[in-house]
Amino acid sequence: MTTVAQLPATDFSQVRYSPLTASRLDDGTQALQLRYRQEGYLYFSAALSDSLISPLLTAMLNTLSPHIVWSEKVGAPVLRGEPFFESDPLWDELYPRIQSLEALHGLFHSEEVQRLMRVVAGHNPFVYPMKMARIAAPKKIGFETPPHQDAHSHHTGPRMSGVWVGLHDAESSMGRLAMLPGSHRRGVRPVYEAQGVGGVQCVIYPDEQHWHVSDVRAGDVIIFQAQTVHRAQPNTDSERVRLSVDSRFCDYGAPVFSTNLEPHHGWRIPELDWDYIYRDWGLGTPQYYWKDYPALF
Repeated sequence: MTTVAQLPATDFSQVRYSPLTASRLDDGTQALQLRYRQEGYLYFSAALSDSLISPLLTAMLNTLSPHIVWSEKVGAPVLRGEPFFESDPLWDELYPRIQSLEALHGLFHSEEVQRLMRVVAGHNPFVYPMKMARIAAPKKIGFETPPHQDAHSHHTGPRMSGVWVGLHDAESSMGRLAMLPGSHRRGVRPVYEAQGVGGVQCVIYPDEQHWHVSDVRAGDVIIFQAQTVHRAQPNTDSERVRLSVDSRFCDYGAPVFSTNLEPHHGWRIPELDWDYIYRDWGLGTPQYYWKDYPALF
């Protein structure tokens, strides 16, 4: 069992930042896979069409209203009222409805996302049932996602990857996703208790002072290895909210730990189960597709 200790939070004041290394599908599979092995992530700018992203953003905003609404003036979601954090009472009230959005789950089964997954997972990627929606509100500094590895939180080996999707343009003040390039090559790290999403932070070694981060646009995609350290920067904006979604996937047949079959936060929100999520869906998105997956443990 992993030992979790209480240690001081990491100081990022002296960290150096460079832009995310940009990739394109026409770079070729061999070059992309080499970059993935070297840096631990791939960043595809504007990889997804507005026709895929816009309906999900609209559905999420409809669900979050009146607490978070779209502002044409600033071109982003904005907070109206008190800020809230993942697992706050208001978040718990709204999140089951967001989880029920077919557009959230369907996004990761779309051909546009699947073709990106195939770069690192081969011809038949298996998308984890657990899909996540992120609401990075301002005025909650210190509650952002701390540095971590999905290998720990998802109980997985290196064959799993994360896929993150930006739903709108987001700049430096809005809590961007930062990657620690090459960190996957140092294995799974010890963790300790930390404030923020997930509740734990992995060890950052003294020589790891160079992170990659960029402003993002709607439809940007970041794919990252299970052992790549990543974190959310704090949202220091006065009103703008950063909305994004993410999931996990692997090549079909790779081991998948059973907790990844549950809805995100289904373990702590009583009504949030698959029957609740699927109750109003049509037939366009797979349901219970993991029931016969051959490598659960």
